[in-house]
Amino acid sequence: MTGAGRGLGRAIAAALAARGLVVHLTDVDAGAAAAAAAELGPPAFASALDVRDPAACRAAARATAERAGSLDVWVNNAGILRTGHVWDATDAEREAMVAVNASGLMNGTLAALELMRPAGRGHVLNIVSLAGLIAAPGEALYAASKHAAMAFTLGTLLDLRRAGHRDVWVSAVCPDGIWTPMLHDKLDDPEAAVSFSGQLLMPEHVARAAVGLLDRPRPLLVLPRWRGPLLRVGDAFPSLMLRALPLILADARRRQRRYARRL
Repeated sequence: MTGAGRGLGRAIAAALAARGLVVHLTDVDAGAAAAAAAELGPPAFASALDVRDPAACRAAARATAERAGSLDVWVNNAGILRTGHVWDATDAEREAMVAVNASGLMNGTLAALELMRPAGRGHVLNIVSLAGLIAAPGEALYAASKHAAMAFTLGTLLDLRRAGHRDVWVSAVCPDGIWTPMLHDKLDDPEAAVSFSGQLLMPEHVARAAVGLLDRPRPLLVLPRWRGPLLRVGDAFPSLMLRALPLILADARRRQRRYARRL
């Protein structure tokens, strides 16, 4: 799995290991991946992986299959978040978000499917975000990359079915904000207030729900579940979102201050 050195990735790796799977933890930070694997203990193992490199993703998939005997699960969790106005991001920041959040997820998915399709089974879990369901103010670039990830995930599942692959799954997991290192520096950032308009989730809770898809597969999992229909209303009526924006931001900042006091 990618982005496994910390936060949600580390929690998902632990949940997979608890099921008795041989877990290959990868991260662009090789030291973080190694530390997480050491914490889980054998047979978990780790390696460095930059998901922007398609060949490296294919090599990671093959290494997993060689060590475990097969590739049954692949988790695309690596991601980058940059908040603020779209014009405030540098060219490098914008390109990195698209490269990791969208292209990296595509690279990982396709690497996994190279082995899963011939085997006739397997499950790719793509950690997307609620930002994949709506264009969130303050997170427009992040949301754009996550919309691409969502379209690719659901479209790939449709391609698998029309090609006759019934036991190979690709699922999108869309959680609200999670209390991980990605958000640790955002509680004091007014530009990130919209990130906290729902509820902060704990990595272990999201990990359990995501790994639960292996038992009951489905295309999309939204956490908390009630947020999905609500966000779809915003998508359907963007003019309503524009009028409600001041109220949305005020409520988000109130929640942000409350989270900061708790922590």
